[in-house]
Formats: sequence, structure tokens, C-alpha cells
Amino acid sequence: MVQDAINDAKVHMQKAVDVTKREFAGVRTGRASPALLERITVDYYGVATPVNQVASVTVPDPRMLVVQPWDKHLIKEVEKAILKSELGLTPSTDGTVIRLAIPALTEERRRDLVKVVRKHAEEGKVAIRNIRRDHKDKVEQLEKSGKVSEDDRRRAVDELQKLTDRFTKEIDSLVTAKEAEIMEV
Repeated sequence: MVQDAINDAKVHMQKAVDVTKREFAGVRTGRASPALLERITVDYYGVATPVNQVASVTVPDPRMLVVQPWDKHLIKEVEKAILKSELGLTPSTDGTVIRLAIPALTEERRRDLVKVVRKHAEEGKVAIRNIRRDHKDKVEQLEKSGKVSEDDRRRAVDELQKLTDRFTKEIDSLVTAKEAEIMEV
């Protein structure tokens, strides 16, 4: 029972790290990446649909994204959605494709992006700590109900703390790598 709680905590903590990685992928670094458009949605026959599900997104060169909607009447919708997004990109359309030139980042913008990355990292760490707390409570409930001894509870709490430390360090290493990528000129 205790091992089930620890394994469950490990799975949930890994998911928190994966979510943080996805958040980092959406932060613009001066290089074109289809991940930049993952959060942008378009109205597709009354349903909010991500751009990458209604169009192909390609990277012809490091500073350019090309979006080609499969349904031609969506070009205006995709263009509006990109303009409304917080990416700060201006789309140019030739009637069949949308081109997004990725401008070089200024020093001030780089610092702002580092702050965004650190905020996402802190959210990931908070999620990991919450998972630890929830699973610690489960183990303590097992002890109160008599299903687990006090020694087993202590070992489980120590194991949960080790997991928490491991996944927190993983997020810290992701932050360091992303900051280096953002600050790279």
C-alpha cells in the first residue's frame, strides 16, 4: 500500500515535470519552433481548435515559420488568432500560406522571458510539493487506520522527500538550460 502511494507520487511528479517542459517549449527563444503556436486556437466550425490541428506548421529556416491551413477559408481566422496572441509576431499572408518572421530578441525581452521561465518553473515545483503533501497525507491516513506501521510511514515520507528533491532538481536543470538558450545571442 505504501509502495503504491510512492509509485503514484512518482508518476504524478514526472507529469508535473513534463508539463513544465511543455510550458518551456512555448516560450519564444529567437528561433522558430512549431511549439510556439501550440496554444493558439482558431474558431473551426464553432469549435476552438489549436492551429496545429487545422494547418501544417513548418520551419523553412531558423527565423521563419510557415503556416498552411488545410482549409483555405481559415487563413483569416489563423491570422487573427496569431495577432491576438502574446507572441508579438506579425503574420504576412499571400493567400495560401501565412509566414511568421521571428525577430531577434532584445536584451530587455530576453530578461522578461527568463522571468516567465522562472515563473513556470516555480509553478512546476509547487505542483511537485503539492503532490508530496497529498501522498504524505495518504500514508498518514494508512497509519491512523492501522494498515501501516509508524516505521513504514517514516520510510515512506523520507522516500517522498527524496522524490520531491529529485524532480525539483530536474526542473532546476531545465530552467538553467532554457535560460542559457534564451540569453544566447
